Amino acid sequence: MYSVFDLGVGKPVSLDVQELALLVKAMAFAADRHKDQRRKDLEASPYINHPLALVDVLVREAGIHDHRVMISALLHDTIEDTETSAAEIEQEFGATIRSIVEEVTDDKDLGRSVCKRRQVERAPYLSTEARAVKLADKICNLRDIARQAPVGWELERCQAYFDWAKQVIDGLRGEHAKLEALFDDIYRQRPG
Repeated sequence: MYSVFDLGVGKPVSLDVQELALLVKAMAFAADRHKDQRRKDLEASPYINHPLALVDVLVREAGIHDHRVMISALLHDTIEDTETSAAEIEQEFGATIRSIVEEVTDDKDLGRSVCKRRQVERAPYLSTEARAVKLADKICNLRDIARQAPVGWELERCQAYFDWAKQVIDGLRGEHAKLEALFDDIYRQRPG
């Protein structure tokens, strides 16, 4: 068992050696798959900063230490935004992780408006683990927009994103009070 005391949560966090190894493997995998991608901010930040921010929110701010949730957060955009397949996620990280990642993955072939509508419709049916990942994702996205709108986004698009994110989150409330409170805090900073 590997124990880390100070992760900002004030108590030991324990991962066995296999869980820790899988977490590190997921970090390396996500970094490799997203290596040529950039965020839409003014600095064009490396994309890997986004999945790492999700894990930070989950662990340090929400106190979620389930290695499956942390790994799924690291991998949450790999199927959607890279050439990674669900089968590859399962081969490398197991069926449970694949399932969580698939729950939070949009089918971009359907188009942006359909994907957005499906996120709202599917939110109430997400597993507990996928709900945590989805909450962390929306928290991080809203924080990024509140800090600095993506290049080319006008005020109305930022407001619309905030409102749509709230619809998604409202559909999955009830299992992660700390994450929901973090979401509500950042939603109150809706551009206006």
